[in-house]
Amino acid sequence: MSTRDVVVHPDGPSLAARTGDRLLVTVIDALDARGRADIALTGGSMGSAVVAALAQHPSKEHVDWSRVHFWWGDERYLPAGDPDRNDAQGDAAGLGAVAPESDHVHRVAGPDTTGSAEEAARLYEEALRTHGSGVFDAVLLGVGGDGHVASLFPGHPRQRSNDTIAVAVHHSPKPPPTRVSLTAECLSRARKVWFVVSGPEKAEAVRDGVTGAPASRSSTGLVHGQEETLWLVDQAAARLVGSPD
Repeated sequence: MSTRDVVVHPDGPSLAARTGDRLLVTVIDALDARGRADIALTGGSMGSAVVAALAQHPSKEHVDWSRVHFWWGDERYLPAGDPDRNDAQGDAAGLGAVAPESDHVHRVAGPDTTGSAEEAARLYEEALRTHGSGVFDAVLLGVGGDGHVASLFPGHPRQRSNDTIAVAVHHSPKPPPTRVSLTAECLSRARKVWFVVSGPEKAEAVRDGVTGAPASRSSTGLVHGQEETLWLVDQAAARLVGSPD
């Protein structure tokens, strides 16, 4: 298992920019080593900021993006195109600039094309088995103020699951109530896992994650990279790191 290191950036914009740099290098290294790259993105404002940084990166033209597959760590079970969906936010941030082949952005089906979140989770799992490499080169995860990652909420019945890849999540404590999430087991098969967190309101969640709080307080301890686990944070989010409870 990889160690958990903390990298602190001055503010949110620099965190997004440097994470974009780091992601570009990871993609290039994966293409050189294996001929393809599989990246799991996250939603939220910081997830969108990282996508924007990647889309605007001056070196992006030197990458063969046709060999890169993008996935989502979780998705809100909403119709395609709904602005609250993670993939819609990624599209708005410019994901198309680095994903010229639309079928290489793998999306979770919504209620407009499936009858239930369980069906959407099953289809997403099938897509990963059919079109994925079996291992993500990098997984980006935001961390909620309540300690959740993807849609794995502390204390929720679906935080831990016997399902190996994807699960339907009902009665989420954060709206919308129905979601689809990759499991901790699936996320932890990644070569690299990065928790990307910005803002003073996330300081307690960062401290809990970095110090190894139990799963009842934080889901971050359930997820780790096989080669690297990083906390990429700004100064505001890191202000309590090393502080006692």
